[in-house]
Amino acid sequence: MHLEVRLALLDIEGTVSPLAFVRDSMFPYAAARYSHYLSTHWQDPACVGAVALLRTDAAAENPPLHADDIVTAIACCQKLAANDRKATGLKAIQGLIWDEGFASGDLKPPLFDDVEPALATWKKAGARLAIYSSGSAHAQQQFFRHTTAGDLSGCIEAYFDTTIGPKRESTSYAAIANRLQLSAEKIAFFSDLVVELDAARQAGMVAVLVQRPGNTPQPPWDGPVLTSLASLTLTP
Repeated sequence: MHLEVRLALLDIEGTVSPLAFVRDSMFPYAAARYSHYLSTHWQDPACVGAVALLRTDAAAENPPLHADDIVTAIACCQKLAANDRKATGLKAIQGLIWDEGFASGDLKPPLFDDVEPALATWKKAGARLAIYSSGSAHAQQQFFRHTTAGDLSGCIEAYFDTTIGPKRESTSYAAIANRLQLSAEKIAFFSDLVVELDAARQAGMVAVLVQRPGNTPQPPWDGPVLTSLASLTLTP
């Protein structure tokens, strides 16, 4: 497959890394550490900022949750995570916990074998690379710094999370294109979820479904499909 785009915008889980690693390693790692992390970092500036976002998440729930102190903040994280909420504050706290896991070596993100060579080839061809995932932008950067293929963060110019908007809304992709100072049709978005691809395509982006072992089955998709990034060439 060949695409004439200037930038590849990539999802992480189910696209460049196995869904099982995020589901079975990263999420349980954070879940086991909400209490310890919040108790020991409550006054840290990064934690204070994340908890402020968590309070906004909590107030938006029906019925509303609370994160007024350490105890209620821990319970709020547990509740939002159990309900698989893509909540910005929750993702920020998870990202801070994962940051410690990446730094200690407890978490070592695996990539599909085709990812590192593909990114290097696209970069050499002059394509720009960016990430859009529900995990915090900081966590995304740390993820790519500590992969099993080495530090790949240097080839990625931007990281976007849900602070720019939900991944299922076309306005989020329009905002990303604006932030990158590119017209949407010059960006290709790669994801394992058709609902996200629909939103990206509505915004004018090229949308590519990535099918990997272990991914959730998707509804019919009439756009391009990849099972390996190695089969794609990009011409900026």
